[in-house]
Amino acid sequence: MTQVIITFFYKAKFVTLFLLSLTFTFSGFTQDKTDSITQPKESDYYEIKTVPIPEGIFLGVGGMAFLPNDKLAVSTRRGEVWTISNPYMKDGLVPSFKLFAHGLHEPLGLAYHDGSLYLSQRPELTRLTDLDGDGTADEYKTVYPFRVTGNYHEYAYGPVFDKDGKMIVTLNLAWINHSPELRKTKGWGHMESQVKWRGWMLKISEDGTMEPYATGFRSPAAFGLNKEGDIFYAENQGGWIGSGYITALEKGDFTSHPAGLKWSGEEDSPVKLKVGDIPDTGKPQFEVAKNIPGIKTPSVWIPHGYMGVSTSGMLLDDKGGFGPFKDQIFVGDQGQSLINRVFLEKVKGVYQGAVFPFRKGFSSGVFRMCWGSDDSMFVGMTGRGWGSTGGELFGLQQLVWNGKMPFEIKAIRAMPDGFELEFTQPVNEITARDADSYNLKTFTYEYHHEYGSPVINQGECTVKGIELSADHTKVRLSVEGIKEGYIHEVDVDGIRSDNNNFPVLHPKGYYTLNRIPDGKAMVITATKKTEEITKVEHSANMKGRINTSKEKVATAKEKARIKSIPETKKTFNQVQPLLEKYTCTSCHNMEKRTVGPPFADIAERGYSKDKIIELIYQPQPGNWPDYTPMPPMSHIPEVDVQEIAQWISSLKK
Repeated sequence: MTQVIITFFYKAKFVTLFLLSLTFTFSGFTQDKTDSITQPKESDYYEIKTVPIPEGIFLGVGGMAFLPNDKLAVSTRRGEVWTISNPYMKDGLVPSFKLFAHGLHEPLGLAYHDGSLYLSQRPELTRLTDLDGDGTADEYKTVYPFRVTGNYHEYAYGPVFDKDGKMIVTLNLAWINHSPELRKTKGWGHMESQVKWRGWMLKISEDGTMEPYATGFRSPAAFGLNKEGDIFYAENQGGWIGSGYITALEKGDFTSHPAGLKWSGEEDSPVKLKVGDIPDTGKPQFEVAKNIPGIKTPSVWIPHGYMGVSTSGMLLDDKGGFGPFKDQIFVGDQGQSLINRVFLEKVKGVYQGAVFPFRKGFSSGVFRMCWGSDDSMFVGMTGRGWGSTGGELFGLQQLVWNGKMPFEIKAIRAMPDGFELEFTQPVNEITARDADSYNLKTFTYEYHHEYGSPVINQGECTVKGIELSADHTKVRLSVEGIKEGYIHEVDVDGIRSDNNNFPVLHPKGYYTLNRIPDGKAMVITATKKTEEITKVEHSANMKGRINTSKEKVATAKEKARIKSIPETKKTFNQVQPLLEKYTCTSCHNMEKRTVGPPFADIAERGYSKDKIIELIYQPQPGNWPDYTPMPPMSHIPEVDVQEIAQWISSLKK
């Protein structure tokens, strides 16, 4: 029989003091979170090794696939395909590179199947075959042509072979710049499906037969299969997409961007919605979808700025040789040069789940991942034109697990009255039973044509009760304030491991609660059910946007710290941790033009510190018409945005 320990929260002072006395006498452990505790690092468990690239090869990775002989094939954005022998660098030997194909048009995918390599380049799905066994492609065969206009943003991705052997590809929308006059009212630009099936996912057979599968895509850079063989795709923030996400797809689905609905009237279209069916109200997408059948909301939101800025490659851990995350999906982020991981579950027939940080610190923008025969992960990267925190224009690295077990939240599962948290190691009982170890919040995004969205409708949650499993690896939380359709930030910063009192390596996860499961709520007996020690007070503005520059509310502690920030000039190295934490450096460089204007150019505009803060929270793309619009960064706490703005202002010469 499973032993369950339930913790309740009492107002009575003598109970509080008794619990505190236990806390400070248990094995000498203290719950003072300000104590100095050795913080494990990602590199203690997963090592990044750089694969050397010969001089003269510009390996901006578009796709990767291992061949049966354990050579790694890589397609590049410059239109080449290389095969790499010994990418593992075994016996200290350097890899060797051989050109397999060239003259292609920016292929952004690669797959091996039945003796050939397949890739999507801008104008077509192509099969490459080495007919004479000399290690170079002799045949370049068009499997299916795509329609193009020449617009720079009409990327094509894939293929991925589905469980029936059909090839899945996705086609990007075109980006249309607005005239200077139109930008005053309509913004910097918008995306269109100018030719047939742009903004769609297609399934293509070897004989060239094509079937439209789903639409609603803006920039669908990655897709793959989960352990059940269902299709998931990754989307990037932009117009109609408040933040990046991944979502499950079925034939006939519409996801977010309405431009592709231009072709829903075609005879072979499985989608029935029309462009005019999609309201541009700014209401949360989950609420809109309730009234418009056919809209597929995200399975898992990947909150912009919190977890990255540009979702990229997807890779299922189907073997379990890479740590304790079998059957979870790793999702790359090109702009932040990192990889997140996603736990999925199905509730009432709908996919949902949580995203967690996994590994940062790659040398360029993470774009593609694939498994080596030794269960290591190869990470292909590109930064040209898109920018990344890694800094390099391209790169290839190997991520290796050393066998040590990280202390992580392995999974978050929805419960009828809250969540169940599963950890990779047993948790310390005292910290697990302490309500202060947990902090839960809810929020969502606007669904509208504008680029991105601020965080809206934030709310606080209250932990009402806790159940701890007998093996101390699972904690069930009874939570007041959970909201269907919302993102739930779950922070377990106070939890410690049972064997060494280590904190959780990545204490935050973000769970998208599409459906609340049926079932029994946590049983709290009448004799033990009392009010909690501290009650979370809800701000009057919780029902609307609370993270705009005018409405932002700082705590007394934050305000005190803001006042204490000296008006002294800080160096880049001093403010760099904040710039990286809030993804500023993925779009801005000190002096070079990248996705956004350089920090130095912003400073030379002569904006006051308060004006810079206003522009961070509510960007005005018209100020920088030659750059990609910046999304609202309303999630940055006031105390940190003050520090960032003060530093930018100090750069003015």
